[in-house]
Amino acid sequence: MKAKRLALLGLLTTIALIIFVVELRIPNIAPVPGMKLGLANIVTVYAVYHCTAKETALILFTRIILGSLFGGNMLALLYSLGGGIMCLLGMLLLRKVIDEKHIWVCSVLGAVLHNIGQIIVAAAVMQTAAVITYLPFLLVSGCVAGLLTGLCAQLLTSRINLNDF
Repeated sequence: MKAKRLALLGLLTTIALIIFVVELRIPNIAPVPGMKLGLANIVTVYAVYHCTAKETALILFTRIILGSLFGGNMLALLYSLGGGIMCLLGMLLLRKVIDEKHIWVCSVLGAVLHNIGQIIVAAAVMQTAAVITYLPFLLVSGCVAGLLTGLCAQLLTSRINLNDF
């Protein structure tokens, strides 16, 4: 891997981590646990279309692990990994059929998959299927958050050209 490319991946990871840490400081106004904007996913959605699958996974997993350490909530690591893996796999498949001009659609579907992954992890950790009652609330908030992050990523792709890396 070229040094320029490695620097780009480090920069994208750092930006995602900073956004994640800042978002941790925003009070949760929703009564449903786990409901948040997920603004760091702007970087992930961008990377899905501008980096290789391996590079995008590296950015995502580094952000999730460091974010859990910085946030001081290692249990959140399980939920983030479960949701992140489902979201990443789904978006990597979707990028083959959804072009770059419609990144926001990929982001919304990725957010839905992320919420489903979190519910699966929650059911396994709590050893009960009762957590599925949260799913409708998470799906609605996930669609809104996915749309927001997708539109932000859409704006970035139209204004930033990092192909020189």
